[in-house]
Amino acid sequence: MEFKSLKNIETSFRQIRFFGLVFILLCAGITGYSVFSAYSFAEQQRQKIYVLDKGKSLILALSQDLAQNRPVEAREHIRRFHELFFTLSPDKNAIESNINRAMFLADKSVYTYYKDLLEKGYYNRIISGNINQTLHVDSVVVDFMNYPYTASTYARQVIIRESNITERNLVTKCSLINSVRSDNNPHGFTVENFEVVQNNDIQTVTR
Repeated sequence: MEFKSLKNIETSFRQIRFFGLVFILLCAGITGYSVFSAYSFAEQQRQKIYVLDKGKSLILALSQDLAQNRPVEAREHIRRFHELFFTLSPDKNAIESNINRAMFLADKSVYTYYKDLLEKGYYNRIISGNINQTLHVDSVVVDFMNYPYTASTYARQVIIRESNITERNLVTKCSLINSVRSDNNPHGFTVENFEVVQNNDIQTVTR
């Protein structure tokens, strides 16, 4: 009888230990889930921006991860730089304005290329010949696997003279580094090591 009583006590202790272990695991699971839920909620709140519209209405706007937009911004930065730098009209002030705006997006390598064209009288010929030059960017290829990013741009120049219209291809290469965003550089990139690889006539049409 005494042996059976001890056996019942031992069984009871085992059951208590089992239920205690289950209780501890359950508490740990609930605690872990609570911490995870709180962290997820905090992350979601950090991705939201509250905007006051003239102090009257409250607008909830979801903010986007900037890293997701960097490839798009990089291509647009290069596209904008080329359009500013290579779109020219027979107006000295317009040329200088476009060049100055392009310089905010690039480094000294672009300035060196500009000075070389200036010394060769390229811009003077644009003005004296009443020539309009426009640029159409066909594609921009950027390698985001390595930093600084390397980029190649494929574009077409259309040079409009009084007597004819000339179409030229333009292929350039450059490096792209991250920089501070500003009104003059909204995408936060800087073009480095700029180089014109090809710039040949495709066709000339008489007007």
